[in-house]
Amino acid sequence: MGQDFRIGQGFDVHRFRRGRKLVLGGIEIPHSRGLLGHSDADAVIHALINAVLGAMGDGDIGTHFPDKDPRYKGIASSKLLSQALAIMRRKRFELVNADVTVVAEEPKLAPHYESIRANIAALCQISPERVSIKATTTERLGWIGAGKGLAASAVVLLRR
Repeated sequence: MGQDFRIGQGFDVHRFRRGRKLVLGGIEIPHSRGLLGHSDADAVIHALINAVLGAMGDGDIGTHFPDKDPRYKGIASSKLLSQALAIMRRKRFELVNADVTVVAEEPKLAPHYESIRANIAALCQISPERVSIKATTTERLGWIGAGKGLAASAVVLLRR
């Protein structure tokens, strides 16, 4: 039988909240506000988890790690990604590449691309050239444009 390729797409969004750390791709980003969520609210990793699970047809982040479960209160999203990748490996898939876009007016993320990229590659056990991190704005339109939060989108390719 030939190779089985699967594409998955994930999306996540969180609002900003004072008094929280901003964590994106497992990296703490200096900013006056962090993201509000049950876990560390790392929208980049949440989108990546949804993409991986979606590619396998195995639900979403809420199915596997419900926000009503106290075990996940304040958890580092990188730990959730490790669990999602363990599911992926049990199903005999491997991550070929990941492409992530952050949609935010602030903070400026370009200075952090390489550290986020390297961290995601390490977490996923793939080479950094197989990970793409980029950002865009909404040109000040909508609630993201008003600086109330940010969103992340991820696309992955899996191979079995």
